[in-house]
Amino acid sequence: MGSERTEIRKRQMATTPETPGAAQAQLSTGNRGSNACCFCWCCCCSCSCLTVRNQEEERARRTSHELQAEGIPNCEESPAPTLEEVNAWAQSFDKLMLTPAGRNAFREFLRTEFSEENMLFWMACEELKQESNKSIIEEKARLIYEDYISILSPKEVSLDSRVREVINRNMLEPSQHTFDDAQLQIYTLMHRDSYPRFMNSAIYKDLLQSLSEKSIEA
Repeated sequence: MGSERTEIRKRQMATTPETPGAAQAQLSTGNRGSNACCFCWCCCCSCSCLTVRNQEEERARRTSHELQAEGIPNCEESPAPTLEEVNAWAQSFDKLMLTPAGRNAFREFLRTEFSEENMLFWMACEELKQESNKSIIEEKARLIYEDYISILSPKEVSLDSRVREVINRNMLEPSQHTFDDAQLQIYTLMHRDSYPRFMNSAIYKDLLQSLSEKSIEA
């Protein structure tokens, strides 16, 4: 029995065992293969997927006011104002708003006060009044509401609760006059609040001085 056990022990020692390092290497290799997929998913697929997903969500969050703003020109097309026109702007707000050049100058001033949305809203309402096609009226009314009336819009104009209620009722059946009350309220706000500051602004004074100098030179 003793000799048999000794022979068995010799045979076991003669057989090369798997070293712990080899076992660890094999384990590491196996894990690396498994983790490679996991690593790729976490750091490659996940990041790229998240990037694509974020881009898609960002595009989805682009509201109509941003899309419409891309098509809004920096100013209305108009000839350069004359000295007489610019002097007339000081006579009344109505005369300022009557000409494209006056609206452009006033809009430039409103931009410096971060209230350009008031002019954009007023202009959008004027454009709506020119439409006669029912489907186009409904679409433009929806865009105006999303862009300037919705509390979620960054270009929301300041309206009282009464006017908002009127608009909400009108939106059930949109027409060219859906925003008439709101347009009048914003027009009055610009007249009373922004117009006096515009008349004292560098934008108006510099334009007036430039035209006056040109008139003298002529």
